[in-house]
This record gives sequence, C-alpha cells and structure tokens, in this order.
Amino acid sequence: MPTKPLSRIYLASSSPRRRDLLRQIGVNFDVLVFRFAESGRMIDVDETPFPNEIPDHYVERVALAKVAAGVRCLPNRKLPHRLVLAADTAIDIDGHIIGKPDNVDDVYSMLRKISGRSHRVLTAVALSDGKRTESRLSTSDVKFRPLTEDDIRRYVATGEPMDKAGGYAIQGHAAAFITEIHGSYSGIMGLPLFETASLLEAFGHRYE
Repeated sequence: MPTKPLSRIYLASSSPRRRDLLRQIGVNFDVLVFRFAESGRMIDVDETPFPNEIPDHYVERVALAKVAAGVRCLPNRKLPHRLVLAADTAIDIDGHIIGKPDNVDDVYSMLRKISGRSHRVLTAVALSDGKRTESRLSTSDVKFRPLTEDDIRRYVATGEPMDKAGGYAIQGHAAAFITEIHGSYSGIMGLPLFETASLLEAFGHRYE
C-alpha cells in the first residue's frame, strides 16, 4: 500500500532559529515573510502591547495575529492552501513585557534588569487552516548570574542580542550567563517543540 506523502506547512516567521527547530522534528515547510518598516517593526502585525496587558495574553495575542496575517496573505500571493504556523516570544519581568531591543541602549537596559535574577520566557505558538485556529503557550523560568558592565559590553559587541526577545540568545554566547532553567529549552529559543508537535497532531498533520 503506498505511503501517504508528507505534507508541507507555512512558517510565518523570519526567525532562523524557528526554522532550525521545525527541521529538528522533521516538519517540511515554506517560509512566509512579513513586511517590515525601515525601523524594523512589522507592518503586517502590530506588536505594540495594550495598556496594562498581561504578558501571557500579549504573546498569545500576537502569535494569533501573526498566524491570521499569514493566512490572509496566501490568496494575495496566489499560494496554495496549507496550514500556517506562527509564534511569538517575550520576556516577563515583574509583570512587564520585554520584547526585542530597538537599539544598543535597550540591550543594556534589558540585561541590567535580568542580571542576577530570574525571569519568565513566554512563547506562544499558533496554527491555522484558515477556518480553525488554535494556540499553545509555553512558560519557562530562566535565572541569570550577576552581570558586570564589562560582561554586557562584550556581549553587545558580538551583535547577538539585537533581534532577540530580552536581548539575549540562550543558544549563543549568553548561555555562559544562565545558571538555571526550568521549562522548555526550545520554547526559550522561540518555538516550543512539544506544543508545536501537539498542535500539528491536533490538526492531523503528518511529519517525520
């Protein structure tokens, strides 16, 4: 009996880390790239937090907005209909939403805030077939050792923090700053694989 071919999905993200993580679990995908302004802000999705918005609600709302934008662009780009996957990551420090830094000063401010203490990393992943949409939320705790100004300066000089939520990458140089992790390593990277696989299975998607 012939084997059913593996189907492809769309990943609505420009993140190379999310691409690598999807490949890790054998998902075949094509990338949907959103439009960005010169400032680096996304045009297709407004990532601005609402006043007093809870971090958990924020990441899930933005992930759902990204997946909806991905679904909308398929007919506009004359692309075949497939499942669309999107995700969003943010840091929660004392109930405050910390996203990606806009500039080097932001990186310094973020790393000073998380120096020597724990914070939450929230990543929401959303999946849609155009009619049905579901999401999952991954929450992890990360603790940093105390950072000196020289630690931060040398880390900023690597160029690594600029497109990362909270101004650091756990899979990069910042791993040397982290003393404890409780939760999902892949979720901290930007795509929680357990939750992603759970969503794909819920939609009947077949992958390796």
